Amino acid sequence: MKPQIEARIEALIGKLCANHSLELDEYECLLENYSEGAFRLLKKHAQKLRHEIYAHEIFVRGLIEISNICKNNCYYCGIRRDNSNCERYRLTPEQILECSDEGYDLGFRTFVLQGGEDSYFTDAILGGIIREIKSRHPDCAITLSLGERSFESYRFLRESGADRYLLRHETADEEHYNKLHPSEMSFTNRMQCLRNLRELGYYVGCGFMVGSPFQTNKTLAKDLKFIEQFKPEMCGIGPFIPHKDTQFRDYKAGTLELTCYLLSIIRIIHPPILLPATTALGTIDKLGRELGILAGANVVMPNLSPVNVRKKYELYDNKICTGEESAQCRSCLNNRMLSIGYEIVTSRGDLRNTERRV
Repeated sequence: MKPQIEARIEALIGKLCANHSLELDEYECLLENYSEGAFRLLKKHAQKLRHEIYAHEIFVRGLIEISNICKNNCYYCGIRRDNSNCERYRLTPEQILECSDEGYDLGFRTFVLQGGEDSYFTDAILGGIIREIKSRHPDCAITLSLGERSFESYRFLRESGADRYLLRHETADEEHYNKLHPSEMSFTNRMQCLRNLRELGYYVGCGFMVGSPFQTNKTLAKDLKFIEQFKPEMCGIGPFIPHKDTQFRDYKAGTLELTCYLLSIIRIIHPPILLPATTALGTIDKLGRELGILAGANVVMPNLSPVNVRKKYELYDNKICTGEESAQCRSCLNNRMLSIGYEIVTSRGDLRNTERRV
C-alpha cells in the first residue's frame, strides 16, 4: 500500500473510532483498501471497545430450527421453495418445547426460534409456544427469526412474550436486493418490517452475507451506513456460502478475512451491539468462530435442534455441527472460547451500556 493511502486509511480509522461514523465514500475507501495492517488496527480498537462493555464474556444462544418449509424463493438459499431436493420437516410445538427444556438444563437463557416462512406457524400457534416457554422458563429471552410478517403479527408475538427479532436485511442497496430475490419480494417491505419491529419495542437484529453475488464495496458501504443509522441491537453477518441447488451454486464464497474486517468495523460503529460469530464463519474455516470473537464478536449460537433434522436445515453447503448432541455442541464451544481467553456465561445476554432492557 502506498504511504499516502496508508496514511488516509489510518486517518479514517481514527475518525471512525472517535465518531463511530464515516461518510458513505469513506466506508467505501476503507473497504477498497483492506490490508492486514488496517485490520490489525481495527481489531485492536474493536477488542478494546468490546472489553470495556462485555469484558471476556461470550453470550450463548440456543438455536432451534423449527422448520425448513418456506414460501419464498430467494436465489441463494438452500431451503428456497423451488428446491425439490430439499427434504422438508417441521417441528411440532411439543418438540420445540422439549428443545427449550433441554437447553435450559444446559445453561441457555436465550432461545432463538428460526425457520423458513412456513404458513403452519400462525400467530396463534407461535404465541402458544412462546407463552409456554416463558411460563416454564421466565428468566429466559426468546428471539424469533421467522422472516417477514405483518405489523399486527409482530405485535401479537411481542405481546405473547417474544423479546427479540432477527431479520437480516441482506443488503441496503435496492438494486442489489433485487438481484438476490425474486420479483414478488420487496426491498421496501423488508426495510419496513425492520422499522415495525423497532416501533414495537423488540431488540432488532439485521445483517447481511459477506461476498454475496453482485456485492460491491459500494453496496457494503451502504450496509455499514445503514447499521450506523439504524443502530440495531444485534447484527448477524457471515460469509456467503453457495448451495448446490441454487442458481448461485458456482459463485465464490465470501472470505474469512473480509468477514472479520467487517465485524471489527461494526463493533466500532456501534460498540454495545450483540454480534455473533456465526456458524457460516465456522464452516469456511475450522477456527472461524474463534477468529470472529477475536475480531469483536461476542455471541455464539450452538444448535439445540433435534439431531435428525439438522442436516435438513441447509441454507448453504457443508454446514458444521449437524451431528452433535446439544450437550456436545455446548461443551465444544465452551472449550473453544476458553482456548482464546473468553468464557461462555449463563445469562440472557442483554445489550449493555444502554438504557434499554427487554
